[in-house]
Amino acid sequence: KHNIEPRNPESYFSLKKDPYKNKTRTDFVKERRRVKREYDEFKVRINGLPDSIRRRSDAYNAREEIKAMRILREAPRSGDEAMEVVKIPKATWMADGTHWPGTWEEASDNHKRGDHAGIIQVMLKPAADVCEYGDNEEEKLMDLTDVDTRLPMLVYVSREKRSSYDHNKKAGAMNALVRSSAIMSNGPFMLNLDCDHYIYNSNAIREGICFMMDRGGDRICYIQFPQRFEGVDPSDRYANHNTVFFDVNMRALDGLMGPVYVGTGCLFRRVAVYGFDPPRYKDSHPGCCSCCLPGSSSKKKRKRKAAAEDEEESRALQMGDSDEEEDHMINITFPKKFGNSGLLCESIPKAEFAGRPLADHPAIKNGRKPGALLLPREPLDAPTVAEAISVISCWYEDKTEWGDRVGWIYGSVTEDVVTGYRMHNRGWKSVYCVPKNVDAFRGTAPINLTDRLHQVLRWATGSVEIFFSRNNALLASSKMKFLQRVAYLNVGIYPFTSIFLLVYCFLPALSLFSGQFIVKSLNLMFLLYLLIITITLCGLALLEIKWSGIELEEWWRNEQFWLIGGTSAHFAAVIQGFLKIFAGIEISFTLTSKSGGDDIDDEFADLHVVKWSSLMIPPIVIIFVNIIAIAVGCSRTFYSTIPEWTKLLGGVFFSFWVLAHLYPFAKGLMGRRGKTPTIVYVWAGLVAIIISLLWVAIKPPGGQEPQTFTFP
Repeated sequence: KHNIEPRNPESYFSLKKDPYKNKTRTDFVKERRRVKREYDEFKVRINGLPDSIRRRSDAYNAREEIKAMRILREAPRSGDEAMEVVKIPKATWMADGTHWPGTWEEASDNHKRGDHAGIIQVMLKPAADVCEYGDNEEEKLMDLTDVDTRLPMLVYVSREKRSSYDHNKKAGAMNALVRSSAIMSNGPFMLNLDCDHYIYNSNAIREGICFMMDRGGDRICYIQFPQRFEGVDPSDRYANHNTVFFDVNMRALDGLMGPVYVGTGCLFRRVAVYGFDPPRYKDSHPGCCSCCLPGSSSKKKRKRKAAAEDEEESRALQMGDSDEEEDHMINITFPKKFGNSGLLCESIPKAEFAGRPLADHPAIKNGRKPGALLLPREPLDAPTVAEAISVISCWYEDKTEWGDRVGWIYGSVTEDVVTGYRMHNRGWKSVYCVPKNVDAFRGTAPINLTDRLHQVLRWATGSVEIFFSRNNALLASSKMKFLQRVAYLNVGIYPFTSIFLLVYCFLPALSLFSGQFIVKSLNLMFLLYLLIITITLCGLALLEIKWSGIELEEWWRNEQFWLIGGTSAHFAAVIQGFLKIFAGIEISFTLTSKSGGDDIDDEFADLHVVKWSSLMIPPIVIIFVNIIAIAVGCSRTFYSTIPEWTKLLGGVFFSFWVLAHLYPFAKGLMGRRGKTPTIVYVWAGLVAIIISLLWVAIKPPGGQEPQTFTFP
């Protein structure tokens, strides 16, 4: 009614700007206060539910025990027979008298987290009408005349879980949602949001659908929106906003086949998720598949056969073949690929047709006539819900292509990147949609150093898995453009740059320890080369900043965390990948200690929490090695008969350059008010002692000969 943005009440009522600005209706002030009061009351009720449910359940369980005892007493028994102890299974009771087995403290078998049947709860039926506001005459104070009060269907889904079954984590959950929603609503487009994200701009979805329904939009598989975060510290110490990636890299990819899928804030075309090829691709790219070339191997022939089957299915689906051919697809072809649910297979052609652009122009091919979708929706009855429950069972995906060529792809920590890669590999395009002025979605990000490193470790581990899998961009089909292939190749390669990065971080220290500069001499050619490289890098940075509109400080924060993550999480991911692939050993980096963060009134208290992790070892070693090297280099130069200031200045400059990049990491180790874990000092002292002993062994005092070590 009042065009409120954002629609999320918690976010809206927390805004610090004037809520009455640009509001012209006279009843806005009164209605805003009313809704604010009701929302606060609603939060109190929700927060009190755990306690009220427990008290209600205890009362109901006690009543059931009394009933059972009464029945047992009234039952006939012999005189010497002792009365049995009554054990009534505990249950959790709702206010309407419904209940489920087990309590919050003691879950029952087959009905607990990780071990339960599929659950579907229809909260709102399709296009539910809310005609009036309030339950009685006194509450009907809000005028909703000429306001569309219809609410969309709202369904809670929890797929079946069994302890002995591999559920494929997020990818498996997404595929279960795709199947159940196909049976219950079958919208041609699907919005994917993580649980910590919410819609900040209610018009963002419309903007994404405009791309899909535009001329040529039927070849777009998804619309990726940038991720924006709340709750990040003002200085963005660990580059949580990731602005260089979302405002530079992703915009650049939009000029190719489109941005990569980042796991959230993405609007999908349902048919593209089903693994079909884009329409009209074969007509515009004849003989495009490299596996169709003469002399291809048997593996390529199998790949060619699968690709041919997919193209045939896609072409038949998009051309609207005869009823006999459509029946053949639904009854014979689709069950092998999508499972044996008849309703699911029947929904696929309907979703494809509903997602076509409107044929209101002669240039639009494969369009649909205006008004073709103005058909009454089939009622959501009990058999339909039962079918939706069956497709979220554990066994449904067996002997199907779900997770392999259909839906979200299994087998990788970064299933989002792999899923987007498979779509681009089929010839689909994606679009990067950045709404002007207002963010589309907002979420939360880890502001703690260790949590951030573990997040980066998970991403990097997934990239290493991609590099050593069949999803490596080097093996992509010719449907993918060359530069898009290079972009995906970079996704799998970037963790390996940590090896060279570690070497570069130790080179200045090695120069100061040895007394020899990185190059033989600081001659004119080297200085000129260094100047050209520096100016080029600065120019590229300025171009990125000016083109994308990000701030210089944001760019510098990204550069700092690139070094922090590269020397810790990326290097650990490479080690993990090699051990897993070549030795079959899986290792994990876990949190071991925690300190700080005791101020609950501080919004950014988690920023000062120090959780020790083995990922911190390489950056700590780099920091102390460079600090000790600077001290060693300065002492040698100061007390030298012929001081070589140029070598000292060169080495100190590059060491300080490394330390400047690691400054946020060092600041994070200090916690709040310098509360540093003891383990940090232990590691620092150990590293300093080892380096000092090595230095004494290599350069003994008093002109003595260096020690030699003989190994048997």
